[in-house]
Amino acid sequence: MDIYFDNGATTRAFPEVREMMDKVLEEEYGNPSSMHKKGLTAEHHLKKTREIIAKSLRVDPKEIFFTSGGTESNNLALIGTALANQRAGKHIISSTIEHASVYNPLFFLEEMGFEVTFVPVDEHGILRLDKLKEAIREDTILVSVMAVNNEIGSVMPMEEIGKLIKELNPKTLYHADCVQAYGKMKLFPRRWKVDMMSISGHKIHGPKGSGALYVRNGVKIKPILYGGNQEQGLRSGTENVPAIAGLGVAAQKIYEDHEERIAHLRRIKEYFLEKVMELPDTENHSGDAPHIASVTFLGVRSEVLLHALEDKGICVSAGSACSSNKPAVSGTLKGIGLKKEEYESTLRFTFSCYNTIEEVDFAIEELSKLLPMLRKFIRR
Repeated sequence: MDIYFDNGATTRAFPEVREMMDKVLEEEYGNPSSMHKKGLTAEHHLKKTREIIAKSLRVDPKEIFFTSGGTESNNLALIGTALANQRAGKHIISSTIEHASVYNPLFFLEEMGFEVTFVPVDEHGILRLDKLKEAIREDTILVSVMAVNNEIGSVMPMEEIGKLIKELNPKTLYHADCVQAYGKMKLFPRRWKVDMMSISGHKIHGPKGSGALYVRNGVKIKPILYGGNQEQGLRSGTENVPAIAGLGVAAQKIYEDHEERIAHLRRIKEYFLEKVMELPDTENHSGDAPHIASVTFLGVRSEVLLHALEDKGICVSAGSACSSNKPAVSGTLKGIGLKKEEYESTLRFTFSCYNTIEEVDFAIEELSKLLPMLRKFIRR
């Protein structure tokens, strides 16, 4: 049996996505900047996807800019707004459990002379609003917070954060990394007072190398790529039309029957957690996101159990798959207060619409066999 419980890393594309991409690659392959018929057809694909994403976020299509994915969207939001607004201040705020595609641009900006404050989270992985309130200053130009943590699935109080930011400093920009949230919950950038929002295609059964950044009209932001002035001059480079068209199909489909899709994810996750917590020496660190379960299996190193499950045809993750394929200490698990023996024994199980209760039963059965054997082996 081939079971894929690593949908937080990437997802299997919808068949309709592949069909659309094949059509664009084989038939409608024009450059969207060209003036002839094939160019206009390609431009139509960009326009349609822009409208689909804008509708899902309840924003203006002109505020949607295509990128190569979540990493580029985060880099553009952070570096682009920092450079454009540095005369107003050089102070930036983020949390201690962000993704590497937020951390590393922030470290780069620190080298450029910016000051970054990392606000802690509580034991559930929720941003400490009292600490955020203390951190916001007159020279704070940007706050960047992920809506859903990619490792444990904690869901941030995005509306409360936005309200707090704008009350304390209306000029401070608010960026939301919604890579793990888009498609898994309804997003309200205007209500949340979010100025920029990052999304990625391959987390919602779309193609890898596709993504978008919502930028509220009026936000000052500099490009980090220069060239032919595509995407209103914000993101130069010929648009990846097949991937963008596929992204549009995925975005359209993921929000169709959305409540039923989320109910399915929650049913799978809750059933999994109910069964896995019946196994001895397990701890649940999962947040409220419908698709992410974080479980510690005490006495077994995560990478050992990961490969043991892989041998049984079950794919899981030891944390974020986006930074490296090498084991690393999880900032998220440390950030919520886990001890070394806990965070070194934690696996992430992430679910999609393709997963079934039968797959969960099989995984639990294999875990019940593997854990006693591995623990006995390690104790020796």
